[in-house]
Amino acid sequence: MNDFPWTAERPWRGIMVATALPLRSDLSVDHDAYAAHVRRLLDHGCDGVVPNGSLGEYQTLTDAERAQVVHTAVAAAGDGARVMPGVSAYGSGEARRWAEQAAEAGCGSVLLLPPNAYRADAAAVRAHYAEVGAVGLPVVAYNNPIDTKVDLTPTLLAELHREAGIVAVKEFSGDVRRAFEISELAPDLDLLVGADDVLLELALAGAVGWIAGYPNAFPASCAELYHAAVAGDLATALPLYRSLHPLLRWDSKTEFVQAIKVSMDLVGRHGGPVRPPRSPLTGAAAAAVREATGKAVADGHR
Repeated sequence: MNDFPWTAERPWRGIMVATALPLRSDLSVDHDAYAAHVRRLLDHGCDGVVPNGSLGEYQTLTDAERAQVVHTAVAAAGDGARVMPGVSAYGSGEARRWAEQAAEAGCGSVLLLPPNAYRADAAAVRAHYAEVGAVGLPVVAYNNPIDTKVDLTPTLLAELHREAGIVAVKEFSGDVRRAFEISELAPDLDLLVGADDVLLELALAGAVGWIAGYPNAFPASCAELYHAAVAGDLATALPLYRSLHPLLRWDSKTEFVQAIKVSMDLVGRHGGPVRPPRSPLTGAAAAAVREATGKAVADGHR
């Protein structure tokens, strides 16, 4: 298998880190810490960043905060093409406005959930993606039927690719079998790994990118894992995957934001608290994340 490098022509490929957003103790956004975090990710082998995703707690941000996060990411990256903001919103018009803001900031692509205020039918989904696609930036669809209750099935993805022009899908259903059906129905649609704990399986099935969570804490090791996985180098990838999997599986749990921020804080990459309605990780969950993070550090991951 071949590696699929990041390029300005296809800026959604490679490792695009869904960035956690550092907050101060008063829950204000620490833009200086966020800028440093973006630079650190790129310096340690990641290809770009995805601000204002669920991991970035976009639902809790004011409009001004959300816009400033994008500007901070672009300035820190030094190349807007390496920034793929999440532009999801309850209304298609609002999502389009966030895509327009991303275009004005110089971003290379955007990530968009289907309508999630209600269980939208296929026609509404197609109209939603067409509305945002009209801005002109490449649109990566985000399939997360667990949270949105709207499933971008392979058949629907093929329609969105053909009719609304989506360029890729962040696949978070957890069903790795879909990779093959997607490639059959829409061979030119790029498949991106959407959940950390199925990275190796989807890479072997043809994924050309990873919208990733745990590189927030261990960027260099995750970059090494990704490149080995998409190259089919199982001798390198499998031991790394086994070693990191106790952490990677937290990306698919309800407490993924808290877990990743705990790991970031433990390895000296400021994550900080979370905004309500999320609450701090406590008890057995916190202990499990601390233990897995400590083991990853002991194993030499960075």
